[in-house]
Formats: sequence, structure tokens, C-alpha cells
Amino acid sequence: MTDDFRLLMLGAMYENGGNTTHRFLDGHPELFVYPFESQIGTRFVSDALTSLFPVKYRWPVFPLDASPMDDYRLIIDEECKVRARTPHVSKFRDMAFDFNDDARSDRYIECVKASGRSAANNVAAFFRSTFDSWKDYNRSGREKVYVGYSPIITVDSEAILAAMPTAHMMHVVRNPFSAYADTKKRPVPMRLSDYMRAWCLNQYHALLARHRHPDRVHIVRLEDTLSDPRKALAPVLSALGIEDHVALSVPSWNGLALREVYPWGTIRRATPEANRATAAELSVQEHAAVAQAAWQYLDVFDYGDFAGMRAV
Repeated sequence: MTDDFRLLMLGAMYENGGNTTHRFLDGHPELFVYPFESQIGTRFVSDALTSLFPVKYRWPVFPLDASPMDDYRLIIDEECKVRARTPHVSKFRDMAFDFNDDARSDRYIECVKASGRSAANNVAAFFRSTFDSWKDYNRSGREKVYVGYSPIITVDSEAILAAMPTAHMMHVVRNPFSAYADTKKRPVPMRLSDYMRAWCLNQYHALLARHRHPDRVHIVRLEDTLSDPRKALAPVLSALGIEDHVALSVPSWNGLALREVYPWGTIRRATPEANRATAAELSVQEHAAVAQAAWQYLDVFDYGDFAGMRAV
């Protein structure tokens, strides 16, 4: 195990603001923030949750008889590999990104040969090799914690914390009304019942993990980040020994401020007003169904004001 590798892993249910929160952290000079979703899962993930969530978003599983090169190829990392290898079809094609995936692969193998193969060491090598190979990365020289984000990986909190004793988890939760309204904008949206089952399951795992590991698991409401990102995120960073910084005030890409968060997720305007307006897009029937499905979590996360809304 690489003892000096420090990771803050973000998780969130789809359209809950994980990408948005990730972008707010991007410009902090003490953080190596992964450029896209860090989809570290492999096709060997197989458990009771496999039917609910794509394996690319899960904590990876590697076969015992594989080589470091085999491991690297198994890590799905779809968004980064598509941007690096076929940029013309990437939704991030307009973002400057001087990065070669083969160079990262070579560096990854070097890291694993030094540390040995394991899920934790492979993940550490994945993050380290990314930033070692990213030529136009806006480096401060003060970075000491790596930050990744993968939707729904909160369900694997126990595995991550056990494998990486220095890792922390940050779970992002958004009121389910705005979240489901944004999910409906996808080309093939999830059914309301399926979405709410997955939303509730993510909150269950987040709360359970925080109960078991209160010093290493942090839950942040997107609503608080939108209102005051520095106030919302500073306590999490403080737990990691990272100072507050003005860069937390705006979402950014490689340190450059973004006018809108899209195409990192469906959220375009990261404001409280836009968040409430999104919740109001639901019909009365949809609002009632969401409130019924999420009933036990609305009080836990103080979403009573959203529960009281009604579509116009």
C-alpha cells in the first residue's frame, strides 16, 4: 500500500451536484482535482448492487492473474479516455487538454511496479499517473490531496475506507425534486420509481458510512454549496488539513472559471435560484410521488421547504 497517497473521493446520486461540487474544488491550489468523472470501476465488479448501478462508477475489482497493463486497460475511465483518444466525439472537446493516454499508461505501470498490485495501489497509480501525464495542468506546486468524483460510488464507501486508511469520502446530496427534474432532461431518463430507489439507497449508504466513520465521511448538501461554497466545503477540507481558499467560490476547469457547469452533468447555472426553479418544473403528481418515495430523508436533510413546493 502506498502510505503517502491521500484521496478525497466524492460520490453523489445522478444529478445531485457531484460534478458541480467537483468543479468548485477544482481551482484549490492544494488539490489535484481529476478533470472529469473518475470512472475507476472495472467489468469484474459483481455484487448485489451490480444490477442497479453501472460498474464504471464502482470501486474496482481486478483479477489475481492480471498484469499492471491489464489492470490499466480494465479501468473504464470513459470520459477521460474518449477525450484523449477521440476528442472530436467528446463532450469536452472544446476544453484545452494536453494529455496522452499512452503516456499515462506507461507512467501507471511504473507506479504499480514500485508499489505492487492491489485495488488501492492501482487506484493511487491511476490518479498519480493522470497528473504526471497532463502537460498543461495548471500546477501550483502545493498540491497534496487527490480529488476524484464518480456517481454513486458512495455505496462503496466501506470498501474504499478499508482499502485506503488515509482516504476520506464526501457525499453530495441534492433535494430529490430538483434532482429528478434534471434527470428527466436526459435522452433516456430513468423512471421515477427507479430513480428514487437509487436516490434513497445512496443516502442510506452515505448516512451509514458517516455513522461508522464520522471523521472520514462527510455529507454536503448541494444547496449549501450553491449558497456559500466556501462555507460548505471548508469544513471538509479542514478535516484533511487543507486551508480555505477563494478559489472555492466559483466552479472552474483547470483553474479557469466556468460560466456554466455543463457539460459536467446537466446543471448549467450553479445558483440557489436555478436549483429551486428546477424543482418547480415537476408536475403536482411527480412532486407528490418524489416526496412519498423520499419521505424519511426529507427531514434528515432539512428539505421540508422543497417538499412544501407545488408546481405552478
